[in-house]
Amino acid sequence: MSTAAEHLETGQDPSEPFVHPALFYRDEQEYLAGTVSFVREGLAAGDPVAVAVPGDNLRLLKDALGDDARSVQLLDMREAGRNPGRIIPGVLRKFADAQPDGRRVRIIGEPIWAGRSATEYPACVQHEALINAAFQGRTVTILCPYDERRLPEHVLADAYATHPTVIPAGSRPQRDSDRYAPEEIVARYNEPLPPPAPDALVFPFEAETLPQARHTAADEGRRLGLTGIRLEDLALATAELTTNSVVHGGGTGVLRVWADGGHVVCDVRDRGRLTDPLAGRRPPPREQRGGRGLLLVNLIADLVRVHTGDEGTTIRCWFAR
Repeated sequence: MSTAAEHLETGQDPSEPFVHPALFYRDEQEYLAGTVSFVREGLAAGDPVAVAVPGDNLRLLKDALGDDARSVQLLDMREAGRNPGRIIPGVLRKFADAQPDGRRVRIIGEPIWAGRSATEYPACVQHEALINAAFQGRTVTILCPYDERRLPEHVLADAYATHPTVIPAGSRPQRDSDRYAPEEIVARYNEPLPPPAPDALVFPFEAETLPQARHTAADEGRRLGLTGIRLEDLALATAELTTNSVVHGGGTGVLRVWADGGHVVCDVRDRGRLTDPLAGRRPPPREQRGGRGLLLVNLIADLVRVHTGDEGTTIRCWFAR
């Protein structure tokens, strides 16, 4: 029987070198049938290959690959992709951009797994939708596995909307998704964020009070249990977001900080409207001055959620205590 991965290039439109299939699997055998062949075909062709999947699946794949695993960049997605907003710039683009021009790059990325929280999921599914725009025209194949046994039905349905092609469970050939609509997914999950805790610190700011906003956030983060590098990250994220509000969001904004379970949460609201859904996920050219604030926030926070609309934009960040 042919494996699912053997069909990944079947029917590929030669005018669009980017390939982004969702691989649905029900057990370890189907998972390995779809992923190991994908990796080995890439290695045989001389393609650079990376695998970024949750720890249990990473160990499973590493064992199945044997000596071939030494030729693959292996990343635990639970760490590298804890914040979905970090995956495109910090995992996918970081690997693809480091490879020689003209060589197809192969990546297995599994950003959605059982155990992702309802708070994380909107950022996860928006990430999957935005991959298509982030890699349009690139000679890259990104295979995204989905566990049919453990993921909810709405997550599996969304995968059909975020991937132009799908590989149904059972090692059948890939086919076009008749529900592909990534822009609709980005818009649907641009949903208002829940209100902060009733006892959240609230600090309105403007240009003259930017330093005070950063110090206020750091003091509150310390009081709520952040220490060391995580406290520094909170202060840095606050500085970047409040500065963006002053420069791009109407000159003023509101900072809020509170505790949420094992995290300290901060958000910044302003009157600006974020029109680029890839903002903070697209590494700017090296020669470009500025434009790295939201990217930096995505790289250091444990989760970033964004809601933007006619009345303004809220960017919310979580930092583990």
